[in-house]
Amino acid sequence: MDPKRGKSLTQEQEGKHVSSFPDEVLERVLLSIKSHKDRSSVSLVCKDWFNAERWSRTRVFIGNCYSVSPEILIRRFPNIKSVTLKGKPRFSDFNLVPPNWGADIHSWLTAFASAYPFLEELRLKRMTIRDDSLEFLAQKFVNFRALSLVSCDGFSTEGLAAIATYCRNLTELDIQENGIEDLGGSWLNCFPDYFTSLEVLNFANLSSEVNFDALERLVARCKSLKVLKVNKNVSLEQSQRLLLRGPQLIELGTGSFSQEFTLRQYAELETAFNNCRKLHTLSGLWEVTSMYLPALYPACANLTFLNLSYACLQSAELAKLLPNCPHLQRLWVLDTVEDKGLEAVGSSCPLLEELRVFPADPFDQDAAFGGGGGVTEEGFVAVSRGCPKLRYTLYFCRQMTNAAVETVARNCPNFTHFRLCIMNPCEPDYTTNQPMDEAFGAVVKICTKLQRLAVSGLLTDKTFEYIGKYAKNLETLSLAFAGNSDRGMQYVLEGCPKLRKLEIRDCPFGNAALLSGLERYESMRSLWMSACNVTMSACSLLAREMPRLNVEVIREDENDDNQAEKVYVYRSIAGRRRDAPNFVLTL
Repeated sequence: MDPKRGKSLTQEQEGKHVSSFPDEVLERVLLSIKSHKDRSSVSLVCKDWFNAERWSRTRVFIGNCYSVSPEILIRRFPNIKSVTLKGKPRFSDFNLVPPNWGADIHSWLTAFASAYPFLEELRLKRMTIRDDSLEFLAQKFVNFRALSLVSCDGFSTEGLAAIATYCRNLTELDIQENGIEDLGGSWLNCFPDYFTSLEVLNFANLSSEVNFDALERLVARCKSLKVLKVNKNVSLEQSQRLLLRGPQLIELGTGSFSQEFTLRQYAELETAFNNCRKLHTLSGLWEVTSMYLPALYPACANLTFLNLSYACLQSAELAKLLPNCPHLQRLWVLDTVEDKGLEAVGSSCPLLEELRVFPADPFDQDAAFGGGGGVTEEGFVAVSRGCPKLRYTLYFCRQMTNAAVETVARNCPNFTHFRLCIMNPCEPDYTTNQPMDEAFGAVVKICTKLQRLAVSGLLTDKTFEYIGKYAKNLETLSLAFAGNSDRGMQYVLEGCPKLRKLEIRDCPFGNAALLSGLERYESMRSLWMSACNVTMSACSLLAREMPRLNVEVIREDENDDNQAEKVYVYRSIAGRRRDAPNFVLTL
C-alpha cells in the first residue's frame, strides 16, 4: 500500500485493472532492480507496472540536465531520495564550452525543497553550483547524507563549510577535479565535535593546506570512515598519523609521499601501512620518493585499483611495486613509466581489466618532435600480451602503428571502451606513413562488445566506414581532426544503431553530414560539433524538421553570421531552456 494514495501500488486510480502479481511480489521485484535502464524497461510492461515503478522509484539518473525539467521529474517520480545529474557537454573539459554557459543547479534545488524534502543524495558532474546553493542544500534537506561533485564549478570552500556545518547526517563528501575557489582549509573545522557519521571524504584536488588537527580529530571520530583521499599538502608523516586513526579504510588517497624520515619514522610508516590490510584502492602518492615505496608493499596485497596518475614513477619503481599487487584490476599511470614499465604491467597483472596512461607533460615539445620519453606501441602491445582480460583503455602516446593496434585488439577481444589518443593531430602510422584506418578497423571488427570509442591519428573516411559496418554496440564515439568528407559521419549515423553520444571537433563534416542524422538524433542523447563546416541555415533546417530537439549554436565570433562554430543538439521533453546566455542561440 502507498500511504500517499490510499491504495495498492499496482492499482490504477480508476480501479479498472489489477496486476496479476500481488503487490508484495511486485514491490520486491522492483526493489531488487538497481539498474536505471532496467527499471525504465519495467515501467513499459503495462500501466500497472508503470505506476508501481513510478511510486517505488527513489533514485534517478539524468544524463543531460536540459533533457527534462525539475517539474517534469517531480510529476513522474514523487518519492525520489537520490539524484544524479550531468550538465555541460564533455568537451567542456577541453575549454570548448565558454564560461557561464549554464547548467546551474539552483533551480533544481528550489524545486526539490518542496517536492523532495527528504532528499538524501546529490551527485553532480559538470554542473555549476554556487556557495549559496550549497548553503541552501545544507539547510533545506534535513536528511541529506551524500554530496558528490565531479568537474563542477562556481563554488568555494565556503560552500563546503556550509555542508560541514549543517549536514548533521552526512556520510559522503566527494570533491573531484572541480574548478573550486580554494580559500583555505578552515572548512574542516566546521564539522561539529559530535559529528561521527562520515564514511567517504575526498578533497584530493584542493590546493590549500588544511587544518590537520581538525582532520585528524574527524578521522578519529568517524569509525565508519571507509574512503579518505587528502590533498598533496598533507605530509607523509601526517598521512601515517591518519592511517593509525583509520585502519578500517578500504580506499586511501595519500598526500605528499616525500619527506625526510629517520629510520624510526620509516619503521612507523611501514607499520601503519601494514595495519591497513583492507585497502582495495590506493591513490595520491604526490611527489613520490622511491625509497619510501617499499613501505606500501604490505598494504598492496588486496588492491584492485591503483591510481598513480599523480605519481611520476619510473619503470624500475613500477616494476618493483606491481608484484605486490596480485589482484590488481584497474591501473592508472603516467607515461613516465615508459614502455619498460608497461612491460612490467604485462608480466605482473594478469587480472587487469582497465589501463589508463596519462601524459605527464602533454605540451612537451621535445617529445612531440621525437625527443624520446613517454610510451609507444611497444608498451601497449606488451600489456595486451599479459592482460587478456583488458576491457577498458585510455592510452595517450605520440606514435602508434596499425599493426600494433590490431595485435592489441586480437590479444584483448573483450574491449568495451577503447580510447587511443595520439597526441600529435593527424599522425600517421610512423612505420609506413599510412593512415591509421586499419588500426581502428581491426578494433571494431574484433571487439564486438565495444561501447565507447575515441579515435585519433591520420584517419580517412575508411575508418568511419569500418565503424558503421562493424560497431553495432557502440554508444559513444569521440573524434577530432579526422575524415575526408561528409560521408565519414554518414557512415556512423547509418550504421551504429545503439549510438547515443557523438562528439566531433575539427573535422571536415558539413551540412550534409549534419542533416543525414535527422532520423537518428531523437534516439540519441546528444551531438556535439565544433570547428566543422556547418552553417546556421543547416542548423535552422534541422530545428524545423525535428521540433523535439534542442538545436543550440554557441556564437563567440560575430564576424561570420552564417557559420555555426559550435553546435550542440540534444533531445528534450522540456523544450528550449530558459537560462541560455546571449551567446547561445536556440533555433
